[in-house]
Amino acid sequence: MGNVIIGGGQGFWGDSSDAAIHMVRRSNINYMACDYLAELTLSLMARQKLKNPKAGYAGDFITMMKECGKEAFDKKITVLTNAGGMNIKGMVEELGKLSSEQKLHGLKIGYVLGDEISADIPKLEAEGIPFQNIDDIGDFKEIKDKIYNANVYFGHEPTLACLKQGANIVITGRSTDSALFLAPVMHELGIAPDDWDNLARGIMAGHLLECGGQGAGGNFDYGWRDVPGMDELGFPIAEVSKNDMIITKAPDCGGLITEKSCKEQFLYEVHDPANYITPDVTVDISRATLTQAGDDRVRVGNVKGKKRPDMLKLSIGYHAGYQVAGMLSFAWPDAYEKAQYAAEILKKKMKRKGLLAEEIRVDYIGLNALHLNVAEVSKELLKNMNEVVMRFAIRTKTKEEAMKLVPEIAPLQLNGPPGASFFGGRPKVTEQIGLWPTLIPRDAVKLTSHILEIP
Repeated sequence: MGNVIIGGGQGFWGDSSDAAIHMVRRSNINYMACDYLAELTLSLMARQKLKNPKAGYAGDFITMMKECGKEAFDKKITVLTNAGGMNIKGMVEELGKLSSEQKLHGLKIGYVLGDEISADIPKLEAEGIPFQNIDDIGDFKEIKDKIYNANVYFGHEPTLACLKQGANIVITGRSTDSALFLAPVMHELGIAPDDWDNLARGIMAGHLLECGGQGAGGNFDYGWRDVPGMDELGFPIAEVSKNDMIITKAPDCGGLITEKSCKEQFLYEVHDPANYITPDVTVDISRATLTQAGDDRVRVGNVKGKKRPDMLKLSIGYHAGYQVAGMLSFAWPDAYEKAQYAAEILKKKMKRKGLLAEEIRVDYIGLNALHLNVAEVSKELLKNMNEVVMRFAIRTKTKEEAMKLVPEIAPLQLNGPPGASFFGGRPKVTEQIGLWPTLIPRDAVKLTSHILEIP
């Protein structure tokens, strides 16, 4: 094949499947990759699986495949996803049942195991792996007995192995988003594992597609008013060859593909454009070009690659205590001043009752909850604010300690500054999951590829 056409069918767990279904039905793609995972998503899935051994994966993917799985199989569209999360075998079993019901005889489900290594941590630590926090925060000893999950971000290799065995669907755990797209590019174009420039091109194709609608005008900061048909937003598609890459989108749907929309996604989450580190290749886009090549078509050029890193990222989720958050809204006049005063009342009550909080956070929604200390807050703005919502949250070591705050918030409607209104009912105490990012040697991870064929 001279080129390969890949669609991005999902941006996150909970994303709409409408665009993916439309893409299967109306476009000429060869592959569709669907990204469901984020750092804390895996920890949430781990907690689900603890409560129900059959849970722990993104069931949304099964729902989507009920709608378009048969059509994808008939059209020879291979679907790849990391929706397996923390229960890959469970998802494969469910998908196998669905495929049998749909009479997809001969369909091959590839799946990858081995990215979840929490059971191996004591052994690896004994071998000298320090699990040092990438951000140099905290001591691993303090969290190692509270771990829910430990998932390695892995690259293309096990997914490519499934494709080489004829997989029509590939289910993985914490494959990097972009590796789901790189594997088909390598498979179809015969790219060698040390062809750094072509690996980098495949990674950036994935990078431009992995966030679903965000790559086709969704969440578009520069020109969101100009995005047509956002109520039926189409998702992006990459046409990749060994010497060219075009980004486009599915036909007959909303959204847009322009230089500006692609540039926003191109730089998304890239800390150093000259050294964008992935498990497969270190990408250099510092001199890359993006040029309009027609309506909803952008050509991407001059993407370069360098040797891949020796270490892989390991994302560890752990129990970080309990949290409770409540909100009170205050109306003009002096809305912000009233909200501040109410927050101080709660802090004094906490101190008087001996409530021990590991962390206290006060946000003023409508003023500086998003921009925090860089928000532009003038005296005139504060004086004339129509309303502000004060969000008061604490984190504690125990559930009992967090519960002490719960009965203190609602009474401020009558026992605090005037104009307060309380909504949402009494706040609930919830468990907080912490994230411990670290690095692990490549050879410490054993990933395996498997195939289930539907008879």
